[in-house]
Amino acid sequence: MTDIDQVLEQALAHAEEGDWSAAEKLLRDELEKAPEDPRLLCWLGVAQQELGLSSLAYDTFRRCISTQPVDPHVLAIAGYAIARLDDPDAEPALRLAAITAPDLPIARWSYGAYLAREGLLDDALRELDAASGLAPDDPHVAVERGGALALKGEFGVAAHEFQRAVTLTPDDGWPRILLGLVLLELRRWEPAATALVEGARLRGADAGAQVLAALAAAAWGWLDIAEEMIERARVQAVGADRALVREAERTIAHGGRGARSLLMTTVAPGALRERLMAWE
Repeated sequence: MTDIDQVLEQALAHAEEGDWSAAEKLLRDELEKAPEDPRLLCWLGVAQQELGLSSLAYDTFRRCISTQPVDPHVLAIAGYAIARLDDPDAEPALRLAAITAPDLPIARWSYGAYLAREGLLDDALRELDAASGLAPDDPHVAVERGGALALKGEFGVAAHEFQRAVTLTPDDGWPRILLGLVLLELRRWEPAATALVEGARLRGADAGAQVLAALAAAAWGWLDIAEEMIERARVQAVGADRALVREAERTIAHGGRGARSLLMTTVAPGALRERLMAWE
């Protein structure tokens, strides 16, 4: 085992304990000795991302890609990370990972996720179907496959995928919000409202999720819950979100009348598209 292998092993141990600061320092110190090592750069970028150092992480992932790595795991992680910022170098990195490691789930689902956001939905589903076969219990695969299906308008199958993701990651509000939004498209009002409220409670800082939950709850007649959600939204809203919160609040104050119309004609369609295209 090389020195770098040992450092990576120690950094992973820190990460598994949730101590990303220790992992980041260890990797940064080792990088001074081997500044062009793509594995160090990749995992340093991951640590910086986990610490909320987004700009620094992006620069580190860019450095990683610039070393022209061949390890498909590194290509997939770094490529996916820079894809989140529309970096044109993401596509060749992700494509190379998928081609050279067709049996590596992260290589297939990360490339599929990229293709879906580029609108190449049949190609995306080919990659995501392969990833699902390789890793049927990976929540990333379920979320990304659900997203591609929803973008294609196949909301019933998408709902199944998002429900699988919810089951696999019950403490993550993101797939619950996506599930609720596709259930709205299917006009399944009560389960949609349930999923949106549960997702909003798990994502307390997400003002948009609180508004969706408030309107869905009001539309279903859960006015106490609607008032709770809109209060949460008021606390978190900034900028343009405040106008939407005020409009939703007025609707709920009138006993929820008009909540379903506001939700389905104005709020939910844009929210679904926006969240399907987001890199969470």
